[in-house]
Amino acid sequence: MKPLALMGLALAAILAAGAGGYWAGVRNLPITGLREWLGVEATFAAAEPAGTGAVIYYQDPDGKPAYSATPRKTADGRAFRAVRASEDVSFEEKQPTTAEATGQPGARRVLYYRNPMGLPDTSPTPKKDSMGMDYIPVYEGEDDGGSVVRVSLGKLQRTGVRSELVKRRTVGRLMRVPGMIQLDERRISVVATRSDAFVNEVANVTTGDRVTKGQVLVRLYSPDIAAAGALFLSDLNIGGRDGAIGGARQRLENLGVPPEAIAEIERTRKVPLSITWRAPRDGVVLERNVVEGMKAAPGDVLFRLADISTIWVLADVPEFDLAAVRIGAPVTVRVRSLPGRSFEGRVSLIYPQVGEATRTARVRIEIANPDGVLLPNMYAEVEIGTGDAAPVVAVPDSAVIDTGTRQVVIIDRGDGRFEPRDVKIGLRGEGLTEIREGIAEGDRVVVAANFLIDAESNLKAALRGLTPPEARP
Repeated sequence: MKPLALMGLALAAILAAGAGGYWAGVRNLPITGLREWLGVEATFAAAEPAGTGAVIYYQDPDGKPAYSATPRKTADGRAFRAVRASEDVSFEEKQPTTAEATGQPGARRVLYYRNPMGLPDTSPTPKKDSMGMDYIPVYEGEDDGGSVVRVSLGKLQRTGVRSELVKRRTVGRLMRVPGMIQLDERRISVVATRSDAFVNEVANVTTGDRVTKGQVLVRLYSPDIAAAGALFLSDLNIGGRDGAIGGARQRLENLGVPPEAIAEIERTRKVPLSITWRAPRDGVVLERNVVEGMKAAPGDVLFRLADISTIWVLADVPEFDLAAVRIGAPVTVRVRSLPGRSFEGRVSLIYPQVGEATRTARVRIEIANPDGVLLPNMYAEVEIGTGDAAPVVAVPDSAVIDTGTRQVVIIDRGDGRFEPRDVKIGLRGEGLTEIREGIAEGDRVVVAANFLIDAESNLKAALRGLTPPEARP
């Protein structure tokens, strides 16, 4: 007899008994006892399909959101319902139906099933491992022996896989290195004599003073200059030949007599007792080695001057970063004595040697210093812009899987298909990596959770290498 008919007869018997003794015996039964007495629970359990697989957790018998990892009872003594693997909500790809497994029209054909834990074990039919996990189906077209990996959409959503198009971008970064301010060697001058001389007068300038071009520095008497001046004057007075006058003038010039002093002899027709030496350029007095009354020998440096309107910054670049620096690269310089102020310049020279002790190479930057606030030997913080100004094929750093011996990116081919591809990388900077070979502009690469796809690819390759051909159906 059908279960519903049995239940109807039981209820009719209860109603027929009315409020008599039979009902008095059963009216005090709890609901659960009544259901057991009537056999309703067993009937419904027989009507519903039983779950398969291991017990995952236990749920409240009334369907409330109350769960337990171990067997448990409610407050009124009812046992929690065991939820098995087949009854749990899952985002994994469903096991293939019989139609799919048998290859009926319109369905993908399953080639075999592989172990879910990556072991070299396959089966021609659906099965479970020792822990109750279902073997993973391998469909026709997936096991093509290539490098394409298929990932279910549910797994992609849970793992957060993201991809983006490959574009041409400018790859660069700021290289921060220490530096030191130095004088421009081309803007240093000395004041010296080319013959014996006696100092008659010294200007009131000392080391550190600023001088201007043409400013008087020293007056001195030189016997050799006086003799050459007398000869030049004699040739002028007797109206000598041009060649003789030219020879006398040349001798004065060879002795280092300034042109204005020679012009004065020619104009006044007199040889002065002392010759005036002037500053050859604007600048700062670095050295003063002269005092009044002293005798100066040929070649003695009387004054050393330096023009600081343009100075050098010598930066120490590590050897491994040297290839990223190029001539003309923009540079920003900051000094600690001038907080909040920066100076712009460009790389003018990369010195052709590396320090043996420091393993650094010096890079020279020219900086304009019109107000003279940058002084020699100041410490500088240098930021050098590296990279080429032209855009190149580049991807985010997160898209590159670098093992040390090879670099790989994951190509997104759509529909859950991914392909690992070896690439050759170039410059890196500002979160981007230049790709010189392997991919092209317009390809789509995975930029997040790509290591999971790479692991799946390695697992696939390992399975193909470990599983003997005869083990496959």
